[in-house]
Amino acid sequence: MMRRTRAHLFAYCPREYFDEGVRSMAPLSLAIGVWGLVTGVAMVNAGMTMPGAIGVTLFVYAGSAQLATLPLLAAGTPLPVVWATALLVNLRFVIFSAASRSYFMRLPWQQRLVAGYLNGDLGFALFSRRFADDPERGTPEQYGYFYGGAITNWGAWQVSSYLGILIGGLFPTEWGFELAASLALVAVLIPMANKFPAVAGIVVTGVLSVLTADMPMKLGLLVSVVAGGAVAVSIDVWRSRA
Repeated sequence: MMRRTRAHLFAYCPREYFDEGVRSMAPLSLAIGVWGLVTGVAMVNAGMTMPGAIGVTLFVYAGSAQLATLPLLAAGTPLPVVWATALLVNLRFVIFSAASRSYFMRLPWQQRLVAGYLNGDLGFALFSRRFADDPERGTPEQYGYFYGGAITNWGAWQVSSYLGILIGGLFPTEWGFELAASLALVAVLIPMANKFPAVAGIVVTGVLSVLTADMPMKLGLLVSVVAGGAVAVSIDVWRSRA
């Protein structure tokens, strides 16, 4: 029964390519672990219960969305606003999915669902770089590399987040772990800001987040993200037409 379940949820992948994916992701696991640890601590220190934090880590599995929604949850912001903020922060995964569609479109929906859940920023970057010039899409070798890196990423994040949740209560809020979580997010954001539209969107979002900091229910964060994303997309469209 276990073999049928695994074959149903995961596409077939050769062991050597799976191991290659693991080796590619392994050097990045330390940074992922630090980010997950800080996020776990931040969730507990923000007032989230331990079962709730564990559930968020397992089912949301998106550090940027977790950190973005923490101040909203702590302020008692209505859930629709929290959901909208998480959606906006994670819109980049729509781009990832569109770019990866040709590799996974022939898989059954169950396998595509699992692959979508496991996909992450670093895994997408490594996979895209590795197979960008491959003329054939959707091969067992590609699936093996993808799952090797994605599962390594998932494991590093889950283990470190759970550890942060468990030890979060041991560290007082005065130690500034919320700031450390924000700095960890900035460290992930900086390598992505390699084009002018992205830089412009970040600048607009940062400036507006300061100017709208006093808005009720932390709505300034939502306004800033929407405005920054709109600026980045507009500049990108304008440059492509020009």
